[in-house]
Amino acid sequence: MQVILLERMGKLGQMGEEVKVRDGFARNFLLPQGKALRANEANRKRFESQRSQHEARDLERKSDAEKVAAKIDGSTFVVVRSAGETGQLYGSVSTRDIADLLAAEGFNVHRNQVELNNPIKAIGLTTISLALHPEVDVSITLNIARSADEAERQSRGETLDSAEAIYGADYDEASKPEEFFDEDSDDFDDEEGGEAAAEAADEDTDKQD
Repeated sequence: MQVILLERMGKLGQMGEEVKVRDGFARNFLLPQGKALRANEANRKRFESQRSQHEARDLERKSDAEKVAAKIDGSTFVVVRSAGETGQLYGSVSTRDIADLLAAEGFNVHRNQVELNNPIKAIGLTTISLALHPEVDVSITLNIARSADEAERQSRGETLDSAEAIYGADYDEASKPEEFFDEDSDDFDDEEGGEAAAEAADEDTDKQD
């Protein structure tokens, strides 16, 4: 779909430019959000007659974005999700999830403003960017963990997909089951030697008989 941008939008173009975008992007975001008009002769004339108003509104949006940026930039948000022992999530964290999380915290951020190439599929600390306005970008950190307690440990630098995270902080490498079956240990050799001696003694008895 060909549209007329009503504000400067990152990689799309400047205010007043006509650009081609995906139909779904136009119908679901640009048009309902008042960020663009369908490109036709009537809307071209409409835009030119209202250009000064659009410029004033853009300055207002930039000012609002800067106020939000001052509060949110560098912040960390905890996301509790179910995950396996290796840290893989049972599902993922998407742009919609992040927008909903921020909305719950009082920040009005649209999912299209969340710059996330792929959904997040593992626990950990993940830094993402938010394009609050074409001229206002901020970064936030998501602390994704299986519980609030794990999130706190993770914030201190612990890696929660390690054996210590699975078995607890008292996990000891020396206590692994295989350590009790070390074929190179002296106890194993003594046992093997004792069995050999017993077999030799039995053979001597048979010969005497």
